[in-house]
This record gives sequence, structure tokens and C-alpha cells, in this order.
Amino acid sequence: MDPNEPGLAGDQAISGRITLAELARRAGVSKATVSRALNGKPDVDVQTRQRILNLVASTGYSPDPVARALRGLSPLSAEIAPPFPADFLWGVGTSAYQIEGAVDEDGRGPSIWDEFSRLPGAIERGETAAVAADHYHRWREDVALLATLGVRAYRFSVAWPRVIPEGAGAINIPGLDFYDRLVDALLAHGITPLVTLYHWDLPAALQRRGGWLNRDTTEAFADYTEVVARRLGDRVEWWATHNEPWCVAYLGHALGVHAPGIADTQAAVTAGHHLLLSHGLAVERLRASLGARAQLGITLNLTPMYAADEEAETFERVRAADLLHNQWFLRPLFEGRYPLDLFSSLGVDAPPILDGDMERISAPLDFVGVNYYERQVFRTPTLPATVRRVQQDGRHAQQVVPVPGASYTEMGWEIYPQGLEDVLEQVYTAYHPRALLVTENGAAFNEAGMPSGEIHDEQRIAYLRDHIQALARARERGMPVRGYFAWTLLDNFEWTNGYRLHFGLVAVDPRTLERRIKASGRWYASFMRQQSASHARAPY
Repeated sequence: MDPNEPGLAGDQAISGRITLAELARRAGVSKATVSRALNGKPDVDVQTRQRILNLVASTGYSPDPVARALRGLSPLSAEIAPPFPADFLWGVGTSAYQIEGAVDEDGRGPSIWDEFSRLPGAIERGETAAVAADHYHRWREDVALLATLGVRAYRFSVAWPRVIPEGAGAINIPGLDFYDRLVDALLAHGITPLVTLYHWDLPAALQRRGGWLNRDTTEAFADYTEVVARRLGDRVEWWATHNEPWCVAYLGHALGVHAPGIADTQAAVTAGHHLLLSHGLAVERLRASLGARAQLGITLNLTPMYAADEEAETFERVRAADLLHNQWFLRPLFEGRYPLDLFSSLGVDAPPILDGDMERISAPLDFVGVNYYERQVFRTPTLPATVRRVQQDGRHAQQVVPVPGASYTEMGWEIYPQGLEDVLEQVYTAYHPRALLVTENGAAFNEAGMPSGEIHDEQRIAYLRDHIQALARARERGMPVRGYFAWTLLDNFEWTNGYRLHFGLVAVDPRTLERRIKASGRWYASFMRQQSASHARAPY
């Protein structure tokens, strides 16, 4: 089987059986359409799907079992899982830099993303977040949207350069006032705020002093955390220190494709250590300021890894990928140590670790936020027996892209709801956090607007429904999941992709900035109403 083939089983079937290509020819469609019909994808019309299923029944077509292992998908279910607990946090998430705009208003200082965005070629079409979704001026309208959707919780980030423009020192009171008003408005609508303290927008002044490569930045972050906690802590219970520190460290410092644009793996592990240390210092400040009532955590982008065969090379590649993408931050947070071979596998030295660092980093947390978007699948190419004997040492496992029969978002991420259940189980089994929140889960799709302005994003509805079902299965298996935050409320500035990709449940007109709730937003609102109604009907 060729994993690059789009069909369910590639073009090869078990000897003596009908091939996928022949099945597609008889149905008068492409192999990809056959795959999508067999996988229950919603974009295949009913007549075509039935014609394909009839041919499958009459020909006895059976897909390659290896393709089944790679695919791992089940047909869409039309039913939502049983009700979640009454106190489950159904919400949406955003980040300050992606929606606020107003980058030079009311005393806000520049961030590393403001400066990175000005570099030629850094952002598609040279776009910037100078306006973004203009949430800074339209926040009342956006809170009203949240109330219309009926969310129980809203995850947003505070912009460090809006609060302390130089990163350390003088506090910008108008910046704090903005978040103070936002929190009050959320609470007035019965919406629980979850504050993320750092979502990538480091003050540019700190970057000029070394940024996350300078240990002093960890203390500056702790001071900033205390300033925000003193202002909002009487009303905010849920706090996340960092969002996806892996992206800051690896994308921003090893690959250089995110701000600050440094391409040095040694710098990446130093930045990663300082990000973790700043988390630990922030937790100390939050505990001291807010006491036991505060729910403190961190959000991590986690990617489950899968082997598509039984080869030793494949298992080693899966382990290495898990080490880089997941254990780099999970293990120090929960065990107070880095994986033994993490730094050697990256070809770098360990970062400078001082006495007490790991104890601070691994301070107990109340929750872990999981941002889930995709999985990775690996397999080792099969060589003929005569070649394998002489080239055994030269075989290397490769990531399977695309996965046969899979669907992908506009970001190029495979849609794999089972991965959410799997990654939650993996984290809980290995580390037993007190609680888990799904703090980001969403997708960008190519959306077609109607003349009326309606956006019928059925693909996103199916995406949300299937991932919520995976969430329900995880809870049924004992995972302590307490909330789900769809990503994201508004179409926004999507980092290096600019405004091309749309993740929002609410569309934002690029010219007028008018908001329009998409079909997916209405579906999510209806789902949350059904959850509330089920509790209202429940006997006590």
C-alpha cells in the first residue's frame, strides 16, 4: 500500500480482491470520493454514497488492514453523548494578540509579534494584527455574542505589553482597566472567565534584553502575574500561566518561524526551561495572592503519536516524536525532571538549571489544559527481502502524510477525534492530574457564504460533534475532564497565516468587522442549551 494514495486502502488490495481503483471506476467517482463515502464523511451526497455502498456489498470489497490501522476512523454518529455534569465548563477561547488590535493605543507597548510581523515574508500577504478583530473597541459586542451563544465559560489572554509596556517596571492602568471591565461584563452574564497570562505576546522591550533566553524574564513574568492577579483575582477563579510553551520554544527559537524568529535548537531548550521556570514562579505568586480557592494550571499543545506497523524503527520514531512534542514539557511539570535523552536526541546541551528550579516547575497544579488539533502516524517503508538484508541499518520510519482515507483541515491537520480521547487518557494514565480541561479544539475550513450572508460550515459542526463525543468517551472511562473550550470565538489573525484561515464560530467581515454567527456557532449554542435543559429536567 502506498500511504500517499488518497483512498481508503491505497490502490493495492489483498490479492484476488477488487481494488479501490476498480471500485471507483465502477461507481464513476474518484478514489478519494470512495474513501470519503466509506468513512462517513458528510460532503458525499446521499445518492453517491448509496451507489458506492451497493457496489461494496455486491463485489465483496475489503480494504487493506494496514490502511485500516492508519485510518482509525469510524463513521459519523448522529447522536450526542449523554449529558455532561451540570458544572461542566462549556466555553470558547481567544487570545489577546489575535483579536484585540489597538496595538498602539492607551499606552500599550509593542510585542515581539508586532516586530516579527514587520519582517518581509514573515506573515502571509504582509498582514498584521494592528486591527485584528478590533475586540479592544468591540468587547461589549463580543461579550453579548458570548451570552447569545450561551457559553458557561470564556478563556481569554491578557496582553503583557498592554499591562506593563516595557515588560517590567511601570504599570499601564488603562490596560488593566480594559481587562477589569471585560471580567465584570462576563460575570454579569453568568460567564466564568479563565485567564491565560501569556499567549505569546512578549513585550518587545524584554526581547531586546534577551527575551526568554534571559533568566531575568522569568522574574519579570512573575511580577506581571502578581499585578494582574491583584487586579482581577477577587473575581477570577481559573488561571493558566502559559499557552503552548512548546510553540514559543520550538517554533520561535528552534525553527524561527514564529516570533522572535530565532533558529537555534540550543536557544530553544534554554527558552523552554525559562518558560517552565516562569510558570513555576507565577504559580507561587498566584497561590500567595489568591489562596486555595484559585484553580491554577497551564495549557499544552499535545499530539498523540501512533505506529502503523510493528517495526522497531517505527516504535523508536514514535517514542522520539512523543519526547519532543509532549514529554519535553509534561515530565518536568509533573515529575520535576527532563526526559533522560531529550537533549542528546536534539543534539544540544541541557539548559542551565539552578538549584530549586525543578521543584518550582513541578509545583502541584489544579488542572492541565490540553490543546488538541491532530495526531501523527509513523511507519517504516518495507524493503524487498533481498534489499533488506544489506540495507537494514538504513531504514528510517517516516511520518505518513496524508493518512489514507483521512480528512484534513485547511491547516493541513488530520481530523482524528479519537486522538482527543487517546491523548487525555495518556496524560491521565502517566501523570494523574487533578483535572483536565480541553482548552483548545477547533478547525479551519474553506467556508462558502450564502447571498444572505449565512455561512453553512457543516464540516465544523461535524468536527465539533465528533470531538465532543470523544470527550464523552474519555469521561466515561474515568478521565477527570471538567471543561471544553472550542477554538475559537471569532475569525482572527492566525499568526503567520494572517487572515486567510478561519477558525471562528463567528465570522468577522474583513472590511466592516461586522460579526455573523456561523451555522457551527448556532449548533454549539443549541448543543449547550440541550445540555442545560437535560439538567433542568433531571429529578433531584
